[in-house]
Amino acid sequence: MSDFQEYPDVVQEVRGALNPGRLKLQSNSVIFKNNKTGKIDQYPGTDVDKVHWLKRARGNCLKFLLSSGTIHRYDGFKEGEFEKLAAFISKYYMVSLEKKDMSVKGWNWGLANFTGNALEFEVDNKLAFEVPLSHVSHTTTAKQEVTLEFHPNDDAAVSLMELRFHIPPDPKDTEKDLVQEFYNNVLEKADIIQATGDALAVFTEVQCLTPRGRYDFKMYGTFLQLHGKTFDYKIPYTTVLRLFLLPHKDGRQMFFVISLDPPIKQGQTRYHFCILLFNIDDEMSIELGVSDDDLKEKYEGKLQKEMSGPEYEVISRVFKAVTNRKITVPGSFLSNTKSHSISCSYKAATGFLYPLERGFIFVHKPPIHIRFDEVVTVNFARSAGTNRSFDFDVETKSGTTYTFVGIEKDEYGKLYDFVTSKKLRVKNINGKGDKAPYRDDMSGSDDEDDHDAYLERMKAEGKDRQSGDEDDDSDSSDESYNPNESASDVAEEYDSNPPTSSDDSEDSEDQSSSEEGGADEEAKQQRRKEKEEKKAKAKEKKKSRTAKTVREKLPGSEKKKKKSKSKKDPNAPKRPMSAYLLWFNASREEMKRDNPELSITDLSKKAGELWKELEDKTEWNEKAAVAKKQYEKAMEEYRAEKAQASEEEDEESSKDGKSSKKRKSPKKSPSKSASESRAGAGANYKSKEYISSSGESSGSDSDDKPLKKKTKKDEGTKEKKKKKKEKEEPKTRKSRRQNKGGSESESSVGELPEDEEILDSPSVSEKSESESD
Repeated sequence: MSDFQEYPDVVQEVRGALNPGRLKLQSNSVIFKNNKTGKIDQYPGTDVDKVHWLKRARGNCLKFLLSSGTIHRYDGFKEGEFEKLAAFISKYYMVSLEKKDMSVKGWNWGLANFTGNALEFEVDNKLAFEVPLSHVSHTTTAKQEVTLEFHPNDDAAVSLMELRFHIPPDPKDTEKDLVQEFYNNVLEKADIIQATGDALAVFTEVQCLTPRGRYDFKMYGTFLQLHGKTFDYKIPYTTVLRLFLLPHKDGRQMFFVISLDPPIKQGQTRYHFCILLFNIDDEMSIELGVSDDDLKEKYEGKLQKEMSGPEYEVISRVFKAVTNRKITVPGSFLSNTKSHSISCSYKAATGFLYPLERGFIFVHKPPIHIRFDEVVTVNFARSAGTNRSFDFDVETKSGTTYTFVGIEKDEYGKLYDFVTSKKLRVKNINGKGDKAPYRDDMSGSDDEDDHDAYLERMKAEGKDRQSGDEDDDSDSSDESYNPNESASDVAEEYDSNPPTSSDDSEDSEDQSSSEEGGADEEAKQQRRKEKEEKKAKAKEKKKSRTAKTVREKLPGSEKKKKKSKSKKDPNAPKRPMSAYLLWFNASREEMKRDNPELSITDLSKKAGELWKELEDKTEWNEKAAVAKKQYEKAMEEYRAEKAQASEEEDEESSKDGKSSKKRKSPKKSPSKSASESRAGAGANYKSKEYISSSGESSGSDSDDKPLKKKTKKDEGTKEKKKKKKEKEEPKTRKSRRQNKGGSESESSVGELPEDEEILDSPSVSEKSESESD
């Protein structure tokens, strides 16, 4: 038999959640490593007092009871592993593995026993269930009952929040208070946070990055209290997983990171890390509120009564002693700028990536801690924006990929050397040359294998790009020079009809060459086919490189157009008040007098409560009914008036449409009207009486404009124009006779009678008036 046994698929129950991990039984100790948090529980084999084998719904449970009273349970064992475990435990731990039968009756009354840090409930001397008292957050008593409240767990699908025990009095000993005794036993082992006594140390106005703000740190014996302006937090020391002390890249500040599980909560926000920021130059001195005996016995001389030094150093030393956790600091890694961190961004937040000896940590927003044992692969990728930086991807076993972008190109060599020294698998573009995975067991690592995957990837990409460019540049008409070819293949400078294509040259070759020419033709065709195939391949490669992803529109993904709200008519009658509003308006002043300190919102809440308590509401219901009837009546009248008004508007609009149709007359073309005006005395001559009666209507029809009244001044100007015309008429007659191209229509214009006028179309009349002006 070997001196250790390992079980990789074991589950540990913590506050209702089943956390997978690895259990390793060694000859001198028991080790369990949580896969999720990486926390290691280790206790020596000499502390094991009892070991029980319990049957579960799925598999079996191994239960370790230590001499200190602590109980550890591990589920997921098979029935066939009992004999193997029993032999190992009896040989190395000097105890026997006992089988415990479980009660399956389902009774809810029995006997409660307190063993170690658990409450065991037995029915007929068989274990029905057990409650770990370390999960109890609060307990109360009432008459013959004791109530237990439990810490919630976000990781558990279903959480037990409360459990009540009814404890009847002892008929033999009535003076004995069994309820108080039960309560004291629970209180002794429960994880109840109570601020009893003075604080061990108080640090005021400490700057926190998460949760953000300045807090007073009050450190008690079992928990830490953060007191801020708006929020207070209580952190049990048992929830502290790790402590990190990380120097800032500028060399003037220091980060102190506290890793928590379970996290502290504020509403729906969870804080898995508490990050403090200190200036390196700030110093402090503090006097601890602890006796000398406690400093020696409880803290083993790690603390002094009076402590002084840099602020970050004093606080980190106190945390280390109180939480009993080691402080992790950066190891051998140094960046190109001789600092322990690399500047980069995660998503939209900039920060610093610290490569540690057993993992990576990103500070500060959001804080991320990645252990090497949960890393599957790491990848060095080219940055999307520029060639001066690259991306660093870390893929974990849970399937999550963390991408840190914007790392300077100068940091590549240092980071790659660090990754290879830690035996992490480097992802390659072709899947070759991958590293052996980082061993996630309790100890040990693989041998180192030097291989630059990033450089190989860059070379492969360069080769593909170069071959693609050559294929793109090549053309089917390009051929190498062959001195044996005939001179007709080359187009001379002074040829009158040179061959313009390969087909013409081939025809000339057929005429002049013999069998050798035919062989050359076959070789050319084969070469042409090869080039065409190369070109097709190059196009396919180019398409694959420049392919764009098109998102499909899912059904229902299109945004629906918002319906426009109909505008309310201000003339419409207002809706009636409800019975509650009528009552509230009537009793508002009285409520204000009775409760002057209440705000408007509190007053409305108070009114709602009083309205619910009001028994007789008939008066207000009747008033509301009357108001409703009045509203309905007013609404009917309003609708009738609205309908009547709309009918009148329709009638008016129809009348306006008819009159406008009458007014409009078809416009004559200007050429037609001009020719009609040039005609002699004929159909267009009208009498003076007709002109005076129809002059107004014709003017209005032409432009739909009101006629202006004729003034005396206008009449005088007309008379002057007539006299001028009479003088000019004989001159124009002479000139028209002399002109050979003069027409009869033009000569007849001067012979028109003075008393008559010609009425032209509206457009021509307007034109003639403008010319005369």
